[in-house]
Amino acid sequence: MRAVVKNRIGTFHPQGFLDGTNVPMLLSLEDIQATEKLDIDMLLVSLKKVIFFNKNGLDVFVKLLSDIRSKLHIVIGFCDYDTKKYLAISKFYEDDLNFSLFRTQKIAMLFAATNSESSKKVLVYHQEASQRSSIAIELFDNGHHPVIAQSQQEFEEKKQLSENFDVIVEETFLGLFGQKIATRVRGNAIIYSVSNYLDAEISDSFNIAYHNNSLNVGFRLFIFDAYKVVSMNIHAFNFFAKLASAAAEYNATLCFVGLTFEKTPQSFKNDLEDSGIMFFDKMEAILEDKALLEELGGSSAAVVKGQRTLNKVLVNELPRFIDATVSTIEMMTNAKASKEGASVQDISVDSESKHIASSIGFYGDIDGMVALSFPHNIAKKTCELLLGEATDSEEEILDALAEFVNIIGGRVKALLLEKNINVTITLPRTYTSIDALLQVVEGKKGVQVDLNFDGEKFIFFLTR
Repeated sequence: MRAVVKNRIGTFHPQGFLDGTNVPMLLSLEDIQATEKLDIDMLLVSLKKVIFFNKNGLDVFVKLLSDIRSKLHIVIGFCDYDTKKYLAISKFYEDDLNFSLFRTQKIAMLFAATNSESSKKVLVYHQEASQRSSIAIELFDNGHHPVIAQSQQEFEEKKQLSENFDVIVEETFLGLFGQKIATRVRGNAIIYSVSNYLDAEISDSFNIAYHNNSLNVGFRLFIFDAYKVVSMNIHAFNFFAKLASAAAEYNATLCFVGLTFEKTPQSFKNDLEDSGIMFFDKMEAILEDKALLEELGGSSAAVVKGQRTLNKVLVNELPRFIDATVSTIEMMTNAKASKEGASVQDISVDSESKHIASSIGFYGDIDGMVALSFPHNIAKKTCELLLGEATDSEEEILDALAEFVNIIGGRVKALLLEKNINVTITLPRTYTSIDALLQVVEGKKGVQVDLNFDGEKFIFFLTR
């Protein structure tokens, strides 16, 4: 059963019953080895012709796909299922759904990294807010225009007007998507998920360039979610010790949460603590303690080492950054933009103004960072769309703003790719005050563009 490849998506098409006993007969070693040589972005199992499956049957495919993912770093999962099958898979893996689900192959193609589809208007709904945002961000990243339904009722109403949309995305789930090690952000802490046995491969699976650029953007707190780690050896120990040493140059903090030492030498913990790494039993001990979060750097700016000069290559791409920012804000707030001025300078923003800010880094063929200073009203309008309701909660506004800036980053990436410029974007960093932003970009020359959205001043700043 060789994988069928279309538009860089490889698809297995099993038939009949998947109960765990017949999968080895359906999928031979030669089939797997052939798949590992393919130049693909995704590897999926189509359930279109599967009459019955149980968890044992799916587990065999999940293990095979996961092994291939670890080698090729591609998206894996299932596609071509109905509601009954989707609910069954979700229930089977409710505590460990680390692969993706696409209701149809047509939907999967929207998420392919080298997607050749023309831009689509896509209606999006998922009951989980984080999945709605992730799906929207990936669609933006690939040049599409998602419309997010915030509730089941809103989705059903919009779905009745299906002629307004090219594609409707529902019963779709993005698992470990886009990172070799799963990464998420909570407030201003970056959380890496690690599992199983940590050895020398950690240095290959950990995206050190992404980590370094996150430091450059201003992140200071990095948490390793290690609940599922069984043990680590000396090679992993040395990797984390070096990571801690590099973080110290930025006054950044590394933490492990949930790591047990039943099968790991206690001396490793003592030595890692000496290198500056901290250990906690539960994630809540950090994230729900605002005083500790502040102390560890999860809610303050970073002093960034080294200043880099703005270059002509980066300035030449300025229009794409502006286009992505303006078009996204206009679409999501219905506010029209006008440009008031642009100049190469240190950032200039009134620290007393009622603004909140965010920054996002990028690296690859070009590298740098974008800092955005939002008028409070524009930020609130943005959050209303992403949250589905108005809010005055600063924490909710900052979280929604981070998702919004992530969408802008995805649009920038897509526009640059049109010119064969490949970049990776970091997670966005948000700031509770303009002063906190100024600490990060202090002394950095950049291009500042002053924009006006319906009478509200918005500041765009591109720098390295």
